[in-house]
Amino acid sequence: MHIIIFGAPGVGKGTQAKILAAKLNIAHISTGDILREAIQKGSETGLKAKAIVESGGLVPDDIMGGIIKETLKEDRCRNGYILDGFPRTIAQAKILTEIFDELGVHEIYLIKLDAADEVIVSRLTNRLVCSKCGNIIVNTNYSSSYVCPVCHQIDSYLKRKDDDEEVIRRRLLVYHETTSPVFNYYTDKAIIFEINGTESIEVITDNIINKLQGS
Repeated sequence: MHIIIFGAPGVGKGTQAKILAAKLNIAHISTGDILREAIQKGSETGLKAKAIVESGGLVPDDIMGGIIKETLKEDRCRNGYILDGFPRTIAQAKILTEIFDELGVHEIYLIKLDAADEVIVSRLTNRLVCSKCGNIIVNTNYSSSYVCPVCHQIDSYLKRKDDDEEVIRRRLLVYHETTSPVFNYYTDKAIIFEINGTESIEVITDNIINKLQGS
């Protein structure tokens, strides 16, 4: 199964992608995770992407296209995958179409998660990310004694630089102007499901699975 999960930054794509990958036994391909790893390592790709990511912009298509192409050829993608964070532009969508054609991928599912901008701003400005494993929590009752429920690290949660409200609003503006039109590109190229992204995580997952099973 070949899935693209789509929606504004902060709508819950990463969370759902991880859950769906586990339930469907397919690979979770997160371009954000790949880029953050490159930035932390100070690789050539990371150095090019660092300033763009932290300012809320989009990484150039040539960098993202190359990363995606090589990743989808890996053994872990043999049973299928869910793409999280790509494509974000029409140009990237066209690059991905070429990659799919090269790899013989013909049936594509696109899952679009919907939520209002103000809901997203509230979510992102209040979230923290575990510096060890990447798990996300909402900063409500966090303290220095908090233990990550995934990797069990103590006091490991940090606020990402790109979760500043000003950066978030710029990212949303970029999404509406540049990424949102990608949805129309796939109207005749994928099986599309639109899902309410304001429900609980469990309800959203169930809705997606039901749509996939009924297709």
